[in-house]
This record gives sequence, C-alpha cells and structure tokens, in this order.
Amino acid sequence: YQGYWESQAFGDLGAFAKNRKEVLQDIIPKLNIADKCSFEDKFLIVNGKLRTYKIHIGSGNILMQPNDQYLCIVPSGTNAANKVYLPFKDDTMLSIILSKAFLLANDTDITDQTIVSQIRR
Repeated sequence: YQGYWESQAFGDLGAFAKNRKEVLQDIIPKLNIADKCSFEDKFLIVNGKLRTYKIHIGSGNILMQPNDQYLCIVPSGTNAANKVYLPFKDDTMLSIILSKAFLLANDTDITDQTIVSQIRR
C-alpha cells in the first residue's frame, strides 16, 4: 500500500490542483510570507528558520528537507475559514495549504508539541 499512498499523497497534480497552483501563484506574492515561499513542480516550498518544507499542492501533505521526512499536521476541529471571507470557499484544500504555509513560515513560533517534536527530529 505504500506505493499507492505515495502516489495519492505526493503524485502528479490533477486539473483541480493545477488550478489551485495558479491561484496560489497569484495569492502568495501578496502575502507577508512571500519572501519565504516559492514553487517547485507540484509543491509550495516554505523556508522556515528550522527547516524547509514542501507542501504538496494536490494533497496538502508536507515533506521536510533535507531528507523528505513526512510532517503530519492535522487541521483543528474548528473551521476558521467560516470566520474570514475567502474568495475560494469551495476549495478547502487551498485554505489548508495557506494555513500550513503561514504556520511553517514562522516555525520557531509553533507551540504544539506534536508538531515541534516532528520538526526538531
């Protein structure tokens, strides 16, 4: 099952994800984390102070450099997207990717011990 999981978690981008990438390429330069972000193939690259992170634009899954170690970040049960106007409300994955990018761009400020322990491994 490992091969199947990897193809789903980090495989090629489908049409919807390709559209998401275009939206991200338009949004990211306007954000205060723009200088920490870039794009590489199917990933949004986020340069934190502790690590560099590759967020898959299709699945929202994260790999950490230097060895592509998987980073598990599960969205909280609250839906913050309902509290803020987002022009892409029908694409929850876009919201998840953006929230992960903001979190990881400031990785030294993360206090959740489950996430911190993975990053500092």
